[in-house]
Amino acid sequence: MTPSIEFAVELPLFSGPFRLLAEMILDQRMDVCDIPVARITDRFLREGLERIEGWPLEEATWFVAISTVLLELKVGRLLPRPAATVEEELLGGAQPDLIYARSLELGAFREVAGWVSERLAAASRMVPRTAGPPSQFAHLYPDVMEKVTPELLRAVAAEVLAPAKDIDLSHVTPIRVSLAEALMAVQERLAGRSEARFRELIEGCRERIEVVVRFLALLELHREGKVELIQAKVFGDINVRWQGSTEVETPRREGVEA
Repeated sequence: MTPSIEFAVELPLFSGPFRLLAEMILDQRMDVCDIPVARITDRFLREGLERIEGWPLEEATWFVAISTVLLELKVGRLLPRPAATVEEELLGGAQPDLIYARSLELGAFREVAGWVSERLAAASRMVPRTAGPPSQFAHLYPDVMEKVTPELLRAVAAEVLAPAKDIDLSHVTPIRVSLAEALMAVQERLAGRSEARFRELIEGCRERIEVVVRFLALLELHREGKVELIQAKVFGDINVRWQGSTEVETPRREGVEA
């Protein structure tokens, strides 16, 4: 752009090229709060439309980008924000490509805002129809209650108000082993000896769930301090040593069934 068509501003505190004003603001030689960015933007647009050639794309892009930075600086001065900890967070040190990217984002937001505004304006002219058809056209509309009969209403009510069907649980395997029974069995086998292996305590168990419940019973006895568990190696035999009394105690029936 030649100097003859360079954009200039006339402000109470500054008169001259806008590029020089922007450099002074970024160099913190002038307070951005004293600059009316909106007034400058209106003048830029007005002069660009009045001139036949308008503003070149490079000049217009630079103006939008630098105006975005000035607005961000002004907002930062007016609103409280945490202090910048690194140099990149300072707005005055923003890179040109970052400024240009922000200008593109601003343009996209404005385009979407215009589209939403048009849709809202169109929707504001729409009102729901609350009145029925005119009497002379009433015969053209089908009667929605024509096929509704008392027998149909009775059938629908019987289906809706009928009690819920029983859930079929035949595919679920019933659990017949309880933790209380497993505690009794483990204590009975340990009553006559002071030590036994876990394999010996699960002899006679036919199903996997019985083995699991026996192991849970063993953990419960260990928690109560009645047995001591010893395992020499990983996946090795578990030796169970009885620490309780020699009398077999009847476990409480409120135990959770497995």
